[in-house]
Amino acid sequence: MKRVKRPLVGIVMGSDSDLPVMEEAAKVLKDAGVPCEMRVLSAHRAPAETARYGETAASKGLKVLIAGAGGAAHLAGLLAAHSTLPVVGVPLDATRFKGVDSFLSTLQMPPGVPVATVSVGKWGARNAGILALQILALGDRRIASFLKQLKGRLRESVLEKDRQLQESSER
Repeated sequence: MKRVKRPLVGIVMGSDSDLPVMEEAAKVLKDAGVPCEMRVLSAHRAPAETARYGETAASKGLKVLIAGAGGAAHLAGLLAAHSTLPVVGVPLDATRFKGVDSFLSTLQMPPGVPVATVSVGKWGARNAGILALQILALGDRRIASFLKQLKGRLRESVLEKDRQLQESSER
């Protein structure tokens, strides 16, 4: 029987409609070989269960929490209030305000309840996954090596695009 690795990162979203965005974080973690779990919880519709998740996350072996929410976007803050783990908030574009409301709700945490806030939407979810890896890499050389390779691939991609542009402008 294959042993399943315990998740190191918890990805929480306020609604199942957030899944297409939050999967970006999960993809980054999967590419690095870091197991994660995904949950649908709500700061407003299931506050007790969400608080319990934050309270028990560390004892389950989780090391980082990523929370994506739109609108009032209190999910990351509720988790941060109930956990000592690093929490990365992903604001989502769920209202007519195009994610600005979510961004401000996630960003404006009171002293003592920090939430690292990334950009709105899929870019933010991807960066949340990378930030979680950077946190985990502090104690894991394998993850640090993965990140170094990832940064190298990003660099090479940009340099290749520059090369192509330079070649096309010479014609």
